[in-house]
Amino acid sequence: MNFRLPLGAIPAADGIRFSVWSGVAVRLWVSIFDGTGDREIERLELLPEGDGVFALTVPGLNAGTRYGFRADGEYAPERGLWFDPAKLLMDPYAVSIDRPYVFDPRLSAGRGEGVDTAPLMPKAVALELPQPIAAKPPLFRPGELIYEVAVRAFTMRHPAVPEAQRGTIAALAHPAVIEHLSKLGVSAVELMPVVAWIDERHLPPLGLTNAWGYNPVSFMALDPRLAPGGIAELRDTVAALREAGIGVILDLVFNHTGESDELGPTLSLRGLDNQAYYRHRPGNSGKLVNQTGTGNTIACDHPAARQLILDTLRHFVLHAGVDGVRFDLATVLGRADDGFDPNAALLAAIRNDPVLRDRILIAEPWDIGPGGYQLGNFPTPFLEWNDKYRDDIRRFWRGDRGMIGALATRLAGSSDVFAGEGVAGTRSVNFIAAHDGMTLADIVRYERKHNEANGEQNRDGHDENLSWNNGVEGETDDPDIDARRRADVLAMLSTLFASRGTIMLTAGDEFGRTQLGNNNAYAQDNDLTWLDWSGRDRKIEGHVAALSAMRRSVAALRDVDFLSGDAQDGFRDVEWLDETGQPLDERGWSDPERRRLSMVLDDRPGGRFAAAFNGSITPAEFALPVRAGFQWSAAPGLPATIRDSVVLVPGRSVVFVVQRGAPQR
Repeated sequence: MNFRLPLGAIPAADGIRFSVWSGVAVRLWVSIFDGTGDREIERLELLPEGDGVFALTVPGLNAGTRYGFRADGEYAPERGLWFDPAKLLMDPYAVSIDRPYVFDPRLSAGRGEGVDTAPLMPKAVALELPQPIAAKPPLFRPGELIYEVAVRAFTMRHPAVPEAQRGTIAALAHPAVIEHLSKLGVSAVELMPVVAWIDERHLPPLGLTNAWGYNPVSFMALDPRLAPGGIAELRDTVAALREAGIGVILDLVFNHTGESDELGPTLSLRGLDNQAYYRHRPGNSGKLVNQTGTGNTIACDHPAARQLILDTLRHFVLHAGVDGVRFDLATVLGRADDGFDPNAALLAAIRNDPVLRDRILIAEPWDIGPGGYQLGNFPTPFLEWNDKYRDDIRRFWRGDRGMIGALATRLAGSSDVFAGEGVAGTRSVNFIAAHDGMTLADIVRYERKHNEANGEQNRDGHDENLSWNNGVEGETDDPDIDARRRADVLAMLSTLFASRGTIMLTAGDEFGRTQLGNNNAYAQDNDLTWLDWSGRDRKIEGHVAALSAMRRSVAALRDVDFLSGDAQDGFRDVEWLDETGQPLDERGWSDPERRRLSMVLDDRPGGRFAAAFNGSITPAEFALPVRAGFQWSAAPGLPATIRDSVVLVPGRSVVFVVQRGAPQR
């Protein structure tokens, strides 16, 4: 499906052309509102143009006009038909809205209840978009550092950011923020959802609001709370970050919308063509498929939904200049009635689109439907969030038995997941903590989740977090426990920065942010999730900066080829050694009590790099290989005690050393 003209509201010299698609609507109208967006001043019927498109050019209207759509047809929810002219519907192609969405039970009123929802809905704003940005290659490259950011929480308490700007996309362009990102060596910021969303219906009665944005209504319109300046604000921020060498990746949600299940509000797609835009149970067009855990699932195999997603992606590349996209619950993008297909039409269209094909594409490779876990199965060039990496690294540092082989596999690029015929490099996005789940600091403070503040009696969120508390659950005044916790955090961060593949750090984890054990803080728009810039753990932050500088200086760490141990030109790309400096043998790999390992990388030209991992509580000496004319020394900015070719590794830590010099002739 390729529409002859763009859908939405397109300002022109002779007025505004309004157009919208519905495969089954009988009649469609555009409602025009006054400058406040509160009073409907005109309702005009759109004319059918064929292929499901209804359109009308209204003379005399200018950019800035506020509007919405209304649709009529059969009302039979039991058959998936929800037409009701009393519902004001958001334009799926709206590029701006005049206010945030606010949940109200009346948005779910049935036809005939006499509820006109116009007073409850934001109004779309017709905009004349800026000229497309000239195509530039993404700044981010696989193997580098992604920094995951919840825009509002990131700067709400930042002392250097002007108060009026805090919590907005524009704040990310503040010099103090850019300085912090640059110090960390961030290659791209990944912005958690910035398009307009609505609260889930259970939150308002609890006095809570959605703080993360994973409940969108309109895919292109930025949320006014995060971007009061609209698409221009995002465009300017992307440009400022790009000037500093930092790319922008948008976390976009194309798997469900805030219209939720059959009891949810009618806001946009449901009122226009529910049967086309959402997945329904085979043979039961009135029952929505819920493969997302949120009540509905976008039918990404339908041409109209596919076109909307592609147009949204192009919109943010062309008009904001973003480096790429992270796709939430991305398995949905490749689903049809018979399951997931890595060659699905939408995935193929994204990969081959002339605007999108050079962008960074990142999949969260799972949903909750049958066959939903698809880690390793997305097509090249998709990078994929690697939860096996997350879990195995946590298990190793928690002290689980028999994890030394898993540690090496994850450090080497997870070839067990991503290798295939003709595949040389990993597509892994390695992370230990993300927005969803415990923070990095909480992994070593809490054995159990503590989600009581979410109002669901601690039933929400994952029960298994692979976490440990170092002897006391939660906060403590014991300096020894605090020291052990910090050491564990430093060790996990060191492991992350020594791993093959792209690495991801969630904002605040570089300085010890805590959510007090809450592992599902999506509804906490308050001090629990707002970063505490004044209370930063500077020791952890300095360690992360040093790790990042090390990673940038060692080419072997940024390489995305799988580590194989095979010899090339007389050098092995990696050697896995025990503490005595001997290659780990089968007995060593299978020893369930082994918690020590050194990874020695060939870092030509000029030397080698070694990371010594000590998961035991006792310190140990690690012997490293000797090469004539070369000498081992501490990696710049990172402490190490070395005697000849032996490095002392404290308990529960990682030590990095480099071997440099000129070979003797």
